[in-house]
Amino acid sequence: MLDFVTKLTERPDTILESDRQALRDAGFSNRAIFDIAQTAGFFAMSNRVASATDMRPNAAYHGMAR
Repeated sequence: MLDFVTKLTERPDTILESDRQALRDAGFSNRAIFDIAQTAGFFAMSNRVASATDMRPNAAYHGMAR
């Protein structure tokens, strides 16, 4: 799963059916593959928007020791 997400993040244009099949072979359903892709895509999008707008967590967030 992590190899798939890394590839999806770094080289999304190279995702092939064989990548999805590898996840199926590892026991993931099509629904789970969709959820994996959707979660990775959301984080990629939100991080890009945060970087583009210089969005930073506030001091209270950093004080939560996360």
